[in-house]
This record gives sequence, structure tokens and C-alpha cells, in this order.
Amino acid sequence: MNEFTKIILIAVSAALVNNVVLSQFLGLCPFLGVSKNIKSAAGMGVAVIFVIAISSAVASLIYKFILIPLNIEYLQTIVFILVIAALVQFVEMFLKKMIPTLHKTLGVYLPLITTNCAVLGVALNNVTDHYTILESIVNGVGTAVGFTIAIIILAGLREKMEDNDIPVPFQGMPIVLLTAGLMAIAFMGFSGLIRM
Repeated sequence: MNEFTKIILIAVSAALVNNVVLSQFLGLCPFLGVSKNIKSAAGMGVAVIFVIAISSAVASLIYKFILIPLNIEYLQTIVFILVIAALVQFVEMFLKKMIPTLHKTLGVYLPLITTNCAVLGVALNNVTDHYTILESIVNGVGTAVGFTIAIIILAGLREKMEDNDIPVPFQGMPIVLLTAGLMAIAFMGFSGLIRM
């Protein structure tokens, strides 16, 4: 298999087949918390795309050129958490300065990206799967795009659910969790799409 085909397979696999939220169940806090309307879900998705893409690149570079040569690979989790925290602070400062309405809309959920296990999970999966730096970036972007697809779909469904007559026991979070479960089942349809 040539390099271009492998890159495409990694991207599609990360976005659809192994969707970080619906298949791996990582990043559920912002997925459930920010998906009340499409605008804030899209904003969160863009922020996550930026953070995961940059953190994948930086984490791969640090792992390959610092941790492995110094034989301190066991510190990868701590180092990756520090990289992610720094990047999220950068994104928060950027949004506060350049797009204050989106910063206000995201509110407390923007700092949640720091503790979003999807971001750390991607960095650790890149190391575990022995991806090159380019493959790590593609996997990160694919994963973030998959997260964005899932959160925007859920936000659209939640906006439509506001107009429906939902039985009292299912109102609020129960119907959201049921909807997310049905989305996960639907995304299982992609499981036979790629054979690596």
C-alpha cells in the first residue's frame, strides 16, 4: 500500500470507523455539554480540530526527538498533558481576543478541552500505533473532524427535539443519551468500510 492510500485510510478510519466519541467513547463531556445548539457545537468542533491537530504534531515531535533519545518514554502521558494544556490556553486567549462571542458561548467548556480525554487519547494512540509525524497529524485531524461531525449532528438533533413532545421520564439528558446511543449504532455501519 502506498503512502497516500495509507494517509487517506487513517483519516477516514479516524473520522468515521473509529469515531472518537461514538466508537471509543472519549470526549463525552464536551460532546454532551456543548451540543445544545449548532453554533456552539461548531465552535467547539473548530477549537478541538485546532488543538488536536497541533497537539498531535507537537506530541509526536517531542516523543520522537526528545523522549526516545533520552530514553524517558515513560513520561509521555505527563508531557502530552502539559502540551495540551498549553495549547488550550493559547486557543482560549485567541478566542477571547478575536472572537469574544464564541468565547462567551463556549464558556466553561473551552477549558474542558484541557481535560478532554479525546485529545490525550489521540496523542497516546499515535505513539501506540507507531505513526510517523505526518500520520499522527492526519490521525489527529481525522479524529477531530469525526468529533466535530458527531457533535454537530447531535446538536442538530437536540435543536429538533425541542419542538417534539417527549414523555416526561425521557426529557432532558435521558433523551440526549438515547439519541447518542442511536448515533453510535448508526456509526457502527462504517465498521466494514476500511480494512487495513
